[in-house]
Amino acid sequence: MKKSLLVLFTVFFALTAVFAGAEKEIAPVEKVALGSTPVTITFWHSASDDAGLLVDKYIKEFNANNEYQITVNAIYQGQYSDATTLMKTILSAENYKELPDIMQLDATGKLDYYNSGKAFTIDNAVKYFDDDIVDDYLAGALGNWQFSGAQLGLPFATSTTITYYNKDALKAAGWDKGPDTFADIIQLNKDMKAKGVNMATYGAVPNTPTLANWLGQLGSYVVNNSNGADATATKLECIENGALKTFLTEWKAMYDAGALKNESLSTNQFVAGEVAVFTGSSSTVNSLLSKVGGKFEVGATTFLRVNSSANHGATVSGSCLVLFDSEDALKKAAAWEFIKYMTGEEVQADFAAGTGYTPGYKAAVDNVNYKNLLATTPQFSVAPGQLAKTPASMRSVTVGPTVDFYYAIQNEITAMLKDNLTVDATVKSMEKSLQGLLDNYLRMNP
Repeated sequence: MKKSLLVLFTVFFALTAVFAGAEKEIAPVEKVALGSTPVTITFWHSASDDAGLLVDKYIKEFNANNEYQITVNAIYQGQYSDATTLMKTILSAENYKELPDIMQLDATGKLDYYNSGKAFTIDNAVKYFDDDIVDDYLAGALGNWQFSGAQLGLPFATSTTITYYNKDALKAAGWDKGPDTFADIIQLNKDMKAKGVNMATYGAVPNTPTLANWLGQLGSYVVNNSNGADATATKLECIENGALKTFLTEWKAMYDAGALKNESLSTNQFVAGEVAVFTGSSSTVNSLLSKVGGKFEVGATTFLRVNSSANHGATVSGSCLVLFDSEDALKKAAAWEFIKYMTGEEVQADFAAGTGYTPGYKAAVDNVNYKNLLATTPQFSVAPGQLAKTPASMRSVTVGPTVDFYYAIQNEITAMLKDNLTVDATVKSMEKSLQGLLDNYLRMNP
């Protein structure tokens, strides 16, 4: 017999909660016995490759084993930006019934979700269900999914950016450890050439997330309001303090020394032995090791530092799970059970082991199977170790013009290198273009 769980109690007054930065009145709640009748909820996700296979497995197991007659209808919506675009289209047309009950959301959708008028935030859910579970999650993982004091979602796919390197190539160049700073990349390039190691040393094109990391190491945000985490970003915060200039100076020095390729190198190029050092998401550890398949030994270390004075660390990235207000008590209750399952110990530990993501749930970090993995495969241990040392003040960037901001950073830095522009000229150009994007967004969204 299916177990019934009383999830809501009768109340005779309206509850008031904060939805998307504005007060929204919740209708009087009726008793709902979760498990008393079948219920189907919709889940949008953007998990593909190894992560996608695992998500499919978790949903299949939940549908087969949950006690409350819940069926999760999972729909893959492509990349995060694709899902965010679809969400915005639905919101703009006010076709709210087309919204999912749960959505996997990354930084590109935070502001749109918050301002949607249909957000059922974790703060709302905790009050609604009288079920405070927030303390069960790691503070760093939670912090990435907060905006203007609200906890928007729960961490699901938690990652950070780390440095991978070809141990065999570095050993041939006389190195017994991975590079730590941009200056190390320059020296490694010299040593590789001297020893006849014929491959690129390092390649990357900075974008919004990586710039947030490197400026964060220098004690600066890219934009104000804690990189847009506390309130809507209105201006750049890396110009007057000199952080952007310091970063660009060190970045250009690598390029001018021939140690940096101005290309967004992929894991495939690293696997093919075309580049010695590669910075990328910790979420790819498992697939990267599988692709290399023993052709060479893969090393992993913390994210490259701008210089020896910079702090170690990189921001939390990845995705969270958020809830929408379906105005259906049974669906809300079912969605709450599913989100707790997907972000709980068992799934989080297994998902981390199968990908490289770091558990966002505290108990999953101490899970025996996960701890054994870290002990036997050290490449997996770099990300959780780095996140533990990364200052809580370091935040990823949340801005309204997400896509345009991302490409503007890439284009400006590419122009500096290819056209041999001065650092000072590039700082002025970036200030103009990036501030212009922020100003235009604020004009269009007063």
